[in-house]
Amino acid sequence: MSDIVTLEIRGRVALITLNRPDARNAVNGDVAEGLEAAIDALEADDDVWVGVLQANTEGQDRPVFCAGADLKAINSGDAARLNTERGGFAGFVYRDRTKPVIAAIDGLATAGGCEITLAADLVVATTRSAFGLAEVKRNLVAGAGGLFRLPRAIGQAAAMEAILTGEPIPAQRAFDLGLVSRLVEPGEATNEALRLAEQITQSAPMAVWESRKVVLAAAYEDDETLKKMTNRAMAKVMSSEDLKEGLTAFIEKRPPAWKGR
Repeated sequence: MSDIVTLEIRGRVALITLNRPDARNAVNGDVAEGLEAAIDALEADDDVWVGVLQANTEGQDRPVFCAGADLKAINSGDAARLNTERGGFAGFVYRDRTKPVIAAIDGLATAGGCEITLAADLVVATTRSAFGLAEVKRNLVAGAGGLFRLPRAIGQAAAMEAILTGEPIPAQRAFDLGLVSRLVEPGEATNEALRLAEQITQSAPMAVWESRKVVLAAAYEDDETLKKMTNRAMAKVMSSEDLKEGLTAFIEKRPPAWKGR
């Protein structure tokens, strides 16, 4: 791992940090490669079940989770490195994952930073946060999933307004519209995201991962396909070691010791 994207393992949770506060955590090639490597590590570690993605905002007058693409990198001819083959922009937005990632937002998530947020599975944000796709103000379009993920998250009318005006969505409105799962005071996003991650790790990991897959597919698959996916998910967890452990723990009135298999 590089120091521009750091990874810290806390029990069953991987804490991933964008670490370019001097550049408002803008995505350059090093960030994209570092974030992809962090997700690789999360996915490969059988003992880690959930990821939390935060950003270092130290020294910023107005905290910025991520300002999107690094325009200096683009101007210097390094634009191609902002995308990876497996993950797309930032090595993350189109990455095929098994394990859930919670975005902990304390400040502005704009342009590609908003699209990174939208690619996460859950969002915890502080009251001073905001989410925006400002590309139209620069004769650009949000090219990393924002144009279709934002309407899914908050509805077409609200998303259309935000996208066509380029104006950011304040945290309270984002919470009311359903983009944000938990809204907390400034400085508390990561702590609350870690609490949420810990709650998730109390559930059976295979059941969490299989359920996540169907929930995400619900945005674009028809009911017949979703029923088949649900049946496959049920068959997979029913044949796992953790099924017996879950039932035995219930009977014995104790917390289950999940293995993830």
